[in-house]
Formats: sequence, structure tokens, C-alpha cells
Amino acid sequence: MSASSTAEAPFVAKTNVGRFTNFVDERVGGSGILREFGRKVFPDHWSFMFGEVALYSFVILLMSGTFLTFFFDPSMAETHYQGSYTPLYNVEMSVAYSSSLNISFDVRGGLFMRQVHHWAALLFVASLGVHMLRVFFTGAFRKPREMNWVVGGVLLILAMAAGFTGYSLPDDLLSGNGLRIIDGVIKSIPVIGTYISFFLFGGEFPGTAIIGRLYVLHILLVPALILLMIVIHLFMVVVHKHTQYPGPGRNDGNVVGYPLGPVYAAKAGGFFFIVFGVLALMAAAFTINPIWNYGPYDPSPVSAGTQPDWYIGFVDGALRLMPGVINDFHFEWVIFGRTLTLNVLLPALVPAGIIFTVLFTYPWIERWVTKDNREHHVLDRPRNAPTRTAIGVAGFTWYCVMWAAAGSDLIATHFHVSLNDVTYWLRTLFFIGPVIAFIVTKRIALALQRKDREIALHGRETGRIVRLPHGEFIEVHAPLDEYKRYKLVGFESPAPLPAEPNEHGVVTRKEKRRAALSKWFFEDRVAPATPAELEAAHSHGHHDAIEAGEDQKSLSH
Repeated sequence: MSASSTAEAPFVAKTNVGRFTNFVDERVGGSGILREFGRKVFPDHWSFMFGEVALYSFVILLMSGTFLTFFFDPSMAETHYQGSYTPLYNVEMSVAYSSSLNISFDVRGGLFMRQVHHWAALLFVASLGVHMLRVFFTGAFRKPREMNWVVGGVLLILAMAAGFTGYSLPDDLLSGNGLRIIDGVIKSIPVIGTYISFFLFGGEFPGTAIIGRLYVLHILLVPALILLMIVIHLFMVVVHKHTQYPGPGRNDGNVVGYPLGPVYAAKAGGFFFIVFGVLALMAAAFTINPIWNYGPYDPSPVSAGTQPDWYIGFVDGALRLMPGVINDFHFEWVIFGRTLTLNVLLPALVPAGIIFTVLFTYPWIERWVTKDNREHHVLDRPRNAPTRTAIGVAGFTWYCVMWAAAGSDLIATHFHVSLNDVTYWLRTLFFIGPVIAFIVTKRIALALQRKDREIALHGRETGRIVRLPHGEFIEVHAPLDEYKRYKLVGFESPAPLPAEPNEHGVVTRKEKRRAALSKWFFEDRVAPATPAELEAAHSHGHHDAIEAGEDQKSLSH
């Protein structure tokens, strides 16, 4: 028999769809790709949904933004409004603002799509921020995911940039005031600030080119970079495999969860429509950024009670907290005929610089302090890393103080208190708030660890008090099942690492600093219960006998 006769006959699909699918598969190898990714296992936990919400929000942003680009005209040329919103009829304004009003009042579904786009932008930044907080508090940034953490930080910056550029496009009074603040910050940069401002705005503020340039950034460059970062992020997730929370059978060598296809894909698809539905409901029921109330931008008036979108608020808040003069010390100097305005430059750049510098470098800082170069695929419970958790809460508190300061005028007017008093209190919290948050958070985490240790050793409190035959009163503790007990004891509790000499037998200053930080990180620690301690604690017969007696009583009734 010839070789040709023994060869298998080529596959022939019976339907048109099957033949088309087979044609594509034979040329691009799609079945192999789907087979490989369909077998990828993803763990199931509610906290992982924040990353999905960010991804789905971005998809909704792309769809709604595409609709808006058909009707928006990013021109700063002057025109007289001729649309259907009567209060602004025949008012002089820019073409950009006029087209924004037309989208809101004269394009079918335009206002709804504008609000979907704005709510989705807020949700995108919020979910991305919460997702990064989850990654930080659980230690998911450790090896081999340091670079993915950096990608997430870049995504956060790009999301804020996308939000700000889009927020500024309508050229209304509110967005114009935001651009005016940015112009002031740019001009505070020594020597080159005025040149940068002149180039960016196409002349003296507000110029005639800024809206068109922001439009290009908003619809082209920034979304392309965000999409690239998302692809890189998801690629790294697939390469490194997904992290998982501790539990029986879970370790750094496996992943316990559901396969991508069909289980996880179906759940993810359903969740996308839930996110879409919630955003659509919010857009239909809750007004956001009513640009018709603000009017066109005019450099002369400044509206009271205006705030930027929340993710940019911390910069505005830092500017409000910065004093111009402390006693006789002024923050504005004239050097070689040029003005150095530190009361604008410092709050605008230093807090943001500190936040993002620490964010990008923290994985390497912790790895240097702990000398832990192992791969980690099992997450930490935040309470089991008390110093890291306290650092995160301290940073978050610092951010929230600046964020609250962006609404200091509204706090004063709504609560009928002095604006100066609000500012003084927020300035105080700017310095001592993170310290208090760090101390309180670390104490709470250590207390929760001690509670977990007691529960693991003695069981869960039931609230039932029993009197023993010899007169002693004790509370009955219910034993834990294996899963819950493993959750309470299955973690590492590193001890401080003392300074070690190098190959020449010398303890360097750098090593001494590392040892001091290691002591600060791990000196206060609660070690998990050991197997010997668990065996000793569970060998007592009082509770077991009582539980057996209680079971017999319940059976006899």
C-alpha cells in the first residue's frame, strides 16, 4: 500500500461557517492559539474584578469616544452659538464649545454618550487605582512581576493624562480654569517655563491652538499608549501566570482556578455587560459636567466652588495648601532678573514626584531590604505584612489630604466654618496624617495577626459559657476546619536580617542602612502558629468533650 493511500484525508467542513473558519485557521493557526490560551487557569476572587472593570471601562471609552469624534470640532475659532440651548443663543464662543453644546442638545443620544464617556473615564481611573492598591497590599508586585508593576504605574499616569486632556476639550469656563492652572505651573519652571507655555498654547495663554493639540493627544497618542500598555500587561500576566490567594493545595508552583475557556470567558463576558449596564444607568440618571451651566471660557472670571475631576484633585489641593509666606520667609524670589515661584513649583511637582517615585521603585526597595529574590505567586494577606500595609495606608492618607484640600472652599461653605481654619487643619494633617495612619494601621494589622493566632490555636469563640463539674466556667470554642486553619497559619513572617559583611569582611554603610530598615520592617512581628503549637493546643480534651456532649444532647432531643 502506498504512503499516499494511508495518509489521512484532509478535513472538510460541512457548513459555510465551518469552511470559512477552517480556511482562516489553516493560514493563521488560530486553533493552536485558542487551545493554548483556553487552557490558561485563572483563580477566582472578587478582588481580581477591579482589573477587569478597568479593562472594560477602557473598551467603553473607546466606543463612546469614537461616537463623539464624529460631531466634535476641536477649533478655537470664534463663532456665535446658534443651537437650541436658548440661554446661550448668539453668545460668542469657540467652535469647540459650540460643538460640545450641539452634541449635548442637538445630536440624538449625544448627551447620553457624553455622560457615558465621562463616567467611564472616572471609573477607569478609579478601578485602575484600586487594582494597583490591591496589588500593593497583597505583595503581587514581587518577583517576577516588578516590570508589570511599572507598566501599571505608567498606565495610571496615562489614564490621568487621558482624563485631563479630555476634560479640557469642551473649552468651557471650568476646563479653561484648569488649563490656566496648568499654564501657571508650567510658567513657574525656571528659565524654560515661559518658552514651554508659549509653545504649548501657540502664543500667550489661552492662545489659539491648545484645544486642537489636546484633541490629538486625547484621541490618538494617549489611547494608543494605553492600549500598548494593556497589551504588555496582559502578556506578562499570561507569561508569569496569575497570582492567587493562599489556601490548601495552592503554592508558588501551581494555579488553582477556572480555565479561560469556556468558564472564565463566559463569566468575563457577562461581567462586561454588567459594567456597561451600570455605566449606562449612571449616564442616564446622573448629570456630570453640565458645561451649559458654566458658559464659554473667558480668562477674566473665575467660578467659585470649581474642582477638577477627582484624580487630578491632589495637585490642586497641594497648590491650595502651600503658603506664600511663612513669617518673613517668602517663597517667591528674583534671581538674575528671573522670578522663581516656589509656592507654585514645589506643590505642583514635589508631591506628585514623591508619589510616583516611591510607586515605581518600591518593589526594588522591599527586595533590597528583605534580600528576598525568590519568585512569589501566592499573595499575602495585608495583615500578614503589617509594615507594607502601613506604608500603603500612610501614602493613601497623604493623597486623600491633598485631595480633600482641593475642595477646601466647599468644606468651609457647607459646614459653615472658616476657610483659614480648614486650610490650617489640612496643612497639619499633610504632615502628621500619614504618620498617624502608619502607626494605627500597623497596630491594627498586628492585633489582627494575634487574633488569628489565638483562633488557630484555640478555635472560634461560640459565645456559649459552660460550667465544668468542679465549678469552673469556660467558653466553648468551636474548632476550625482545615481550610480556615491553613488560611490563618500558612504564611511567612520574616525576621529582621542583621548586617552582613561583604567578601572582604567589611560591613558597609549601605549594608548597615539595609539592616536598620530590615529591623524597622520586621521587628514588630507575630509568628504564625507552628505545627507543634497547633498539636499541643488541640490535645486538650476539655472542649472536645464538651462539644461531644453538646452533640449528644442535640441528638437525644
